[in-house]
Amino acid sequence: MNTQDYRRLRLKLSSTILLFSLVPLLALGFIIHDQFKRAYTGKVKGQMQVIVNNKRSSIDMFLDERISQLKTLAQTHTFGELSRQKALEAVFRTVQVNSGSFVDMGVIDADGNHTAYVGPYPLKHVNYKNEQWFHEAMLKGVYVSDVFMGFRNFPHIIVAVSAHEGDRNWILRATIDSDVFDSLVRTVQLGDAGDAWLVNRDGQLQTTPRFSGKVLDPSPLPMLAPCPGARVDDMDLDGSRRIVGRAWLNRAPWLLVVLEDPTEEMSPLFRTQWIVMTLLGVVMILILIGTMLSTNSTVRKLINAEREKAALDASLMQASKMAALGKLAAGVAHEVNNPLSLIQESAGWIKDLLTEEDPESIANFEEIEDAVNKIELHVDRARSVTHRMLGFARRMEPMQENVDVNDIAAQTLTFLENEALYRNIELTAEFRRDLPRVTTDTAQVQQVLLNITENAIDAVEKDGSVTLRTGYDRDAEQVFITVTDTGSGIPREDLGRIFDPFYTTKKVGEGTGLGLAIAYSIMQKLGGTILVDSTPGDGTTFDVRLPVHSAPGMANGA
Repeated sequence: MNTQDYRRLRLKLSSTILLFSLVPLLALGFIIHDQFKRAYTGKVKGQMQVIVNNKRSSIDMFLDERISQLKTLAQTHTFGELSRQKALEAVFRTVQVNSGSFVDMGVIDADGNHTAYVGPYPLKHVNYKNEQWFHEAMLKGVYVSDVFMGFRNFPHIIVAVSAHEGDRNWILRATIDSDVFDSLVRTVQLGDAGDAWLVNRDGQLQTTPRFSGKVLDPSPLPMLAPCPGARVDDMDLDGSRRIVGRAWLNRAPWLLVVLEDPTEEMSPLFRTQWIVMTLLGVVMILILIGTMLSTNSTVRKLINAEREKAALDASLMQASKMAALGKLAAGVAHEVNNPLSLIQESAGWIKDLLTEEDPESIANFEEIEDAVNKIELHVDRARSVTHRMLGFARRMEPMQENVDVNDIAAQTLTFLENEALYRNIELTAEFRRDLPRVTTDTAQVQQVLLNITENAIDAVEKDGSVTLRTGYDRDAEQVFITVTDTGSGIPREDLGRIFDPFYTTKKVGEGTGLGLAIAYSIMQKLGGTILVDSTPGDGTTFDVRLPVHSAPGMANGA
């Protein structure tokens, strides 16, 4: 899997976890909030309905009491008695002691003449014969007016009852100040934004609202058709949501309107909603963080497992190649050694024969001797190759010795001093003094260092440097030797192949490609590792690491 695949996997895992976590949470939160909102809104509207019904009953009761007072006076007194000014004043004072809601009182005969009047206005002797309310009072027996200006040019309400004495009909009338109804309605105003008022059938205000309008102005709300009981609705008023309760009075043709700001009454609901949303947000953030952490952890573990698997596969493949090629090399070496031995033996026999001859008597003696020497030289070179192949193939068990790696590195440099001097290459040793001793095979470690250092010198070619450093990794309990050269470096595409047998970047005839493969095989047997880091143009560093304690299975040579 590449980086894009891991990114898709991380996205799929995160999406799946979030889907199965957040969707049920959001659905549960929505259902609980919706049910709570419905229940609380129903409770608020129910309370509003109760308030409107109670206030309507209290206003109806107030009017009933005023009407009953006038009826009682009309039934307990005669027209003649109440037509006397002093008698009417006495009756009015008595009524005012008990209620105090009347502004004035008057007695009107059947012709509409105001025969007696008690009050602050000059209304005595005023004739009401042409007033509509006069005829309705005479006809229906009881009359309650809307707010009107009348002769006094001031908003007021009249309550009139008619009485009968034989053939005589007359009216007892009283005036109620509209401010009395204002005070009655104002007691029902709820909260800082609540309001209440009365409106007649024509849509005119009968009381003064709390915030806007005055008596006899048009109602700011649409009218409600006459209906029994109270009705509660949600309305938008001047861009604000309001709960509106409305109910028609029984005693007068007035509509009681009560407004309430739901944000005040439903503040517990909004506070609960805010708390729920906050908790929901916190839980969602925790789920999101948990999802990201768990997903990243899972993908990271998967990446590590993939890497370990790839490393194991590479190691098994390398071991398989080494084993197969080892068998092949052993077979080839054995097959080649026999003819080489015959060639070398024949060359030696020719040389022996030449020693018995007189060089002067044989033409081209020197050329024959030189050819025989070349035959022996190249046979030795071929035998050296076959010996290396046999060394690669044979299963030599490493020996256990308690050695100082600094000594092995120093001896290796000694072997190569002349070669480096010839090429003007500086060999530098940077050894750690307190290096712990290592239980390992001295000869095989030296072979590894010799191969790597030779390769480093070949990579530099001339006029450069090769540095050997030793150190100790306390955490891994490993001693390491690094070989750094200033050569041209190894291309990245070749780094994965340099330990393959017979792979070489040297010219034909200058290398067999077995040195690093043998070094790799030796380090595996010794329980160590060999790593390479190279940047083209900046040189190469080989890192050879050996465990301080011997690897399991090593032979004890002590």
